[in-house]
Amino acid sequence: MATTKNFSVDRETEQAVRSILEQVANDGDAAVRRYTSEFDRVDLTDFRLDETKIQEAFDQADPNLVDSLKLMATRLAEWHEQELPSDIELIEADVTRRQRFVPVDSVGIYVPGGAASYPSTVLMNAIPAKAAGVERVVMVTPVTGLSAEVLVAAKIAGVTEIYTIGGAQAVAALTFGTESIQAVDLIVGPGNRFVAEAKRQVYGIVGIDSVAGPSEVVVIADETAHPDRIAADLLAQAEHDRDAVAIAFVPTEAMKRDVDEELERRLSVLPRQEIARRAMENGGVFVASLDEAIAEANRLAAEHLELAVANPQEVVKLIRHAGMIFLGHETPETLGDYVAGTNHVLPTSGTARFASGLSARTFLRHQTMLEATREGVARLANAAKTVARVEGLEAHAQAIEVREN
Repeated sequence: MATTKNFSVDRETEQAVRSILEQVANDGDAAVRRYTSEFDRVDLTDFRLDETKIQEAFDQADPNLVDSLKLMATRLAEWHEQELPSDIELIEADVTRRQRFVPVDSVGIYVPGGAASYPSTVLMNAIPAKAAGVERVVMVTPVTGLSAEVLVAAKIAGVTEIYTIGGAQAVAALTFGTESIQAVDLIVGPGNRFVAEAKRQVYGIVGIDSVAGPSEVVVIADETAHPDRIAADLLAQAEHDRDAVAIAFVPTEAMKRDVDEELERRLSVLPRQEIARRAMENGGVFVASLDEAIAEANRLAAEHLELAVANPQEVVKLIRHAGMIFLGHETPETLGDYVAGTNHVLPTSGTARFASGLSARTFLRHQTMLEATREGVARLANAAKTVARVEGLEAHAQAIEVREN
């Protein structure tokens, strides 16, 4: 049946990124300027964007865009505030256990540049960070791709610290800090293969959300599905880039023909036709029973899973692995990309088997606290000392005994 591409890194990319990281760690701003000049063909003096530029972009923006992004931000904030966990407290007479959740101090958001503009990326990453209580939210984006729409989204999200740098050098600057840029604790957001590889290499020095691979969608359809909707939803993912993966499982050869014909009809007039055609070669439309389709979906663990079936509430009970699940004929994945109010930063490349999408919890750490009385130590002493000595850790046992006297 269908397969998805694993997001792999070639050794040339790995070595190139390692060199960039080392240079920025050693030379700071000078290395960032050098790589920005080499890769983006721009000579920068100052990296930080003047806040007046953000306000100007907002003031001059199309009111409909502003309203749309505000709606998106409001719904995201509403959702992510509900995700915040409650502290835990378990009190006994002589031992108290507590756990609290605290945000990281600082977050760096990477927003891709280039041919396309992604204001949604700003909101999807900044809003949950703000909901979690992160005090310093920084944005980096290549100067060559800096758009007014991205700045409008930054204004709405309350992000004012913006640096016009991109690529692996931007990840390095956020990780190690430079003369101009203070390092952060966590880096989130998508990018090209150099950005993804840079995030992979700096993980452990800073936290990251994930190493994102190409976008994916799997559609499970039954006899009640609409071929035109299946085709439209497949192309909504395929137009992302040539490495995207779009797969549909349909119940009959007749529906497969209908979907294939609709794909061709829509592709012929699609602005990003060349990209989408190439991406569709990574997936396609397959005939499968519902049971086979469910088994394949669980194996693929795709970023997006659409259940274009008559009884999605029953089918979803059988789904174990998916980044996000869209139930029913009236729920396109595109809705989740933008204004549904859920987050579109999701695990890719099969990582939904063990990973979750971006949430307010991504920006939180839990701290556990323990408080005991003399009586509490005495009550638990024998078990603690017994296990410590079995493990050959005598000092551990003595740290208990010194409190028993």
